[in-house]
Amino acid sequence: LILQFPLCLSCRNLLSRCCNAPSFLFTTKKNTPSGTKLRYEVDTSSTLPITSEIFKMFPNDMPHTRSQFRKCAVVGNGGIIKNSKCGKEIDSADFVFRCNIPPISEKYVVDVGSKTDMVTVNPSIIIERFQKLERWRKPFFQVLQTYKNSSVVLPAFYNTHNTDVSFRVKYMMDDFGSRRDVYFFNPQYLLSVQRFWALQGVRAKRLTSGVMLASAALELCEEVHLYGFWAFSMNPSGIFIMHHYYDNIKPRPGFHAMPSEIFTFLHLHSRGILNVHTNPCR
Repeated sequence: LILQFPLCLSCRNLLSRCCNAPSFLFTTKKNTPSGTKLRYEVDTSSTLPITSEIFKMFPNDMPHTRSQFRKCAVVGNGGIIKNSKCGKEIDSADFVFRCNIPPISEKYVVDVGSKTDMVTVNPSIIIERFQKLERWRKPFFQVLQTYKNSSVVLPAFYNTHNTDVSFRVKYMMDDFGSRRDVYFFNPQYLLSVQRFWALQGVRAKRLTSGVMLASAALELCEEVHLYGFWAFSMNPSGIFIMHHYYDNIKPRPGFHAMPSEIFTFLHLHSRGILNVHTNPCR
């Protein structure tokens, strides 16, 4: 696998040409005008008419620009980050990405830090843990408060099932008077990222949230550091570790290609394109 990467030295330029996160990472008023029909990422035969009400939820334009941040930390949820003492190093980054509202309570902060500038939320979490926000919404709102002023990003247009529950997050924020930004991934951006990594040897039914954020970071940041990215039951020293730093629940088989993702990132690390942290921090 590691020999399949003739393009890696120009990874950032290739990502810029194929995907263009500074223009297309989120669905915006600029890239998705009112009255157009938005095609879903997976349910490609389905489209969503962008009504004036939906259009109002989009930001005018992308909030971030190319190479806007000097040093970024993308924090995955792998068990390899447990006992790493990397919290301070993560919090020292100019911009911190996190995946799927992981716990950053006092119990974990020494290893994973607490600073968060962007956090993704998989709609399945809202469906399974928060009853689709159809009843009590305050518990979910309180979880998001953990991340201070971080923006929240959802794949609202992955398929038709994700749309309503993702929109409810935006409505909930408005109802609670929150000034937190809620963004929706642009489905065309995610399709482009999927195709890009497939050419690099990562062929999965669905890329992990970590790969999506790392892809964006490679365009938005001068220096990218990955923490908690791992897909194996043992760390490099041969010690058994949990799947996540907070539990040992495995993902459903056949959906992600996590070993391929990790080998790809380790290859990019060896080329100096990004930094994969697998050892404890100093």
